[in-house]
Amino acid sequence: MKRSRINEIMKEADDFIRSFGFILPPFAYWTPEEFKSRAANAKGIIDARLGWDITDYGKEKFDELGLFLFTVRNGNQADLSTGRGMLYAEKIMISRKDQLSPMHRHVVKAEDIINRGGGTLTLELFMSDADGNPDPKAEVEVPTDGIIRRMPAGGILKLDPGESVTLLPGVWHAFWGEGKDVLIGEVSTVNDDLTDNVFREPIGRFSNIEEDVAPWHLLVSDYDTWLK
Repeated sequence: MKRSRINEIMKEADDFIRSFGFILPPFAYWTPEEFKSRAANAKGIIDARLGWDITDYGKEKFDELGLFLFTVRNGNQADLSTGRGMLYAEKIMISRKDQLSPMHRHVVKAEDIINRGGGTLTLELFMSDADGNPDPKAEVEVPTDGIIRRMPAGGILKLDPGESVTLLPGVWHAFWGEGKDVLIGEVSTVNDDLTDNVFREPIGRFSNIEEDVAPWHLLVSDYDTWLK
């Protein structure tokens, strides 16, 4: 993706998020230069990989295959083994109308996916087989706002604004916005986008960036090159 397009998506996303009364934290609006100057005091932001995340999964087709994410808070993966500490994470995301986030599962992370407003959030779901692949036969069972929903393998779950689904580790899911763009909340156990995403197809988690202009704000994928 061109950096100029990423900058545009950030501005569009911020406007969309604000239209629902959700405001991003102050560090979201730091310039790259300000981030560099404050890096020593922002270690918690950098290490937890909080911030902007825009992906086309390396396929250069963001409008068809992509997702906007902003990680608001995130704990430490090492604390999961002790059961103590900050064991949770929160994201705000935007799935555009008919924009696919491809089929994937998580090894560790359990997550609530919440339709915060806009169109219908539509998910395709599979359970895992013994090898961890999507099971084409197993019935899918997921809680939706405390109510167990059952559907056949590859079943389609539609969430209207205010509705949510709990996805435990191993539940395969792809999703997209239907009718209109959708604002999505994610509340989960500690998030690790570097190691805890397993995609059905060979695909990248982050975008390849063409630096045609200066960044408006840094992405989490910029931290290693810009701040360390």
